[in-house]
Amino acid sequence: MPIIDIELVCHCEADLRAVSAHKLADALGSALDTPAARTWVRVRYLGSHAYAENQVAATPCEIEELPVFVTVLVTRPPPLSELANEITKLTAVVAACVGRSPERVHVQYAPAAAGRQAFGGKLVQ
Repeated sequence: MPIIDIELVCHCEADLRAVSAHKLADALGSALDTPAARTWVRVRYLGSHAYAENQVAATPCEIEELPVFVTVLVTRPPPLSELANEITKLTAVVAACVGRSPERVHVQYAPAAAGRQAFGGKLVQ
């Protein structure tokens, strides 16, 4: 049941249109080994004018240099011993699908969804 939010910093919304949510969902589902229709992906745009890094004069000009923020919500995150490998896989998949360097892809795991996320009124246990 992973829900993966991908927020791309772009110069304009047209840059976002080049990214396929379907391709991302298929690739991430494969990387996570989830059954069909069990990995959900939401892709969002963050204008480069709304992004900054401290002590840096301006946002990078080249789209490949702009960051991608990934948030992963799962019932229970993997054990720490497996988390680094999973993050490495997710980072590589997202970078390849959106045309950005893996160094510019930043992955965050949300707190476990169990006991706090509901689908159709049914709480995830």
